[in-house]
Amino acid sequence: MRRIIQSIAVAVIATTMWCAPSHADEVSLLDGVTARAGDNPAVEAGKFKKDPPWVIGMSHFGVNANTWTVQVAHEAEAAAAKDKRIAKFILLDAGFDQKKQVADIEDLIAQKVDAIIVQPVTSTSADASIAKAVAAGIPVIVHTGRIESDAFTTEIQGGAEHFGKVMGDFLVKELGGKGNIWVLRGLAGHPEDTNRYNGLLQALKGTDVKIIAEEHGDWQYDKAKKLCETLYLNNPEVDGIWSSGADMTRACVDVFKQFGAKIPPITGEGNNGFFGQWIADGFKSISAEYSPAQGAAGIRAAVALLEGKELKKHYDYNPPGWDVEKVKKYYRDDLSANVWWPSELPEDKLKEFYAKK
Repeated sequence: MRRIIQSIAVAVIATTMWCAPSHADEVSLLDGVTARAGDNPAVEAGKFKKDPPWVIGMSHFGVNANTWTVQVAHEAEAAAAKDKRIAKFILLDAGFDQKKQVADIEDLIAQKVDAIIVQPVTSTSADASIAKAVAAGIPVIVHTGRIESDAFTTEIQGGAEHFGKVMGDFLVKELGGKGNIWVLRGLAGHPEDTNRYNGLLQALKGTDVKIIAEEHGDWQYDKAKKLCETLYLNNPEVDGIWSSGADMTRACVDVFKQFGAKIPPITGEGNNGFFGQWIADGFKSISAEYSPAQGAAGIRAAVALLEGKELKKHYDYNPPGWDVEKVKKYYRDDLSANVWWPSELPEDKLKEFYAKK
């Protein structure tokens, strides 16, 4: 898989395949994404309208953190490449460095891009820079991590608490409301990790399901495999495993198979490698949905604002969990473990990036 460099300029030759209607509640950002209920102000139609061609910038919290973050960047690139009005797409990689993200957003402002998409490193790392961009007349779209400021223009948030609760509810049901579980969390301090964990705690409230071990695997296979090996050797008597990411789930499944032990109920998400494991080994699981096509949704939101369309300030992405029958419809044996579902990448790109070698 090619490494995504810090700045990517995409010269677009294809025509767009997406066209948004004029009303905020009709703008299609991503399947499963809806305007948040309750107090949700509208971004005034025409406020950021600008004639094309456009330059769109993206500050990614860490492109090469894992296979999912790589695919988010691929999905954003592909969405930008579909629209001939986007003359240039600039992707900057913060590499999980807060100071680097601030500098990246400042750089995009200095380049006078027409819109900026931000995946925040932490809940506060980008706040001041986002406010500066909006003050300069540049709309800012936030996704894959919440921030404490409301200075952004619009946000598309995968419901992290919902994601964690879908997994937690599954374990509570499978264990009959009683038992001991391991918890594998993502990157410490990242808002997505914190909020997914809060969703788990909501699911466990009032039950007799106890967390007997809790570790941060950073959403990475290699780190999680070492953690699961240590946990198993210290105490293999565990009734279920809550894993915040599929790469970590795959690692734990491999550990139990390595020791010839029965795989306990374990949570996963939409990763092709995990899907293959689940189908082949038949353990009990659920797949929480968190599509990397959120990268494409950010591009669509930027385009809608530049077209002068009205958007809501807050959008939520709270899809239900997948069972193994739905998983079987998506699994691709001809693709590697590194592709995530659902994806909007065209077939040629799926094969270019993820075909088995």
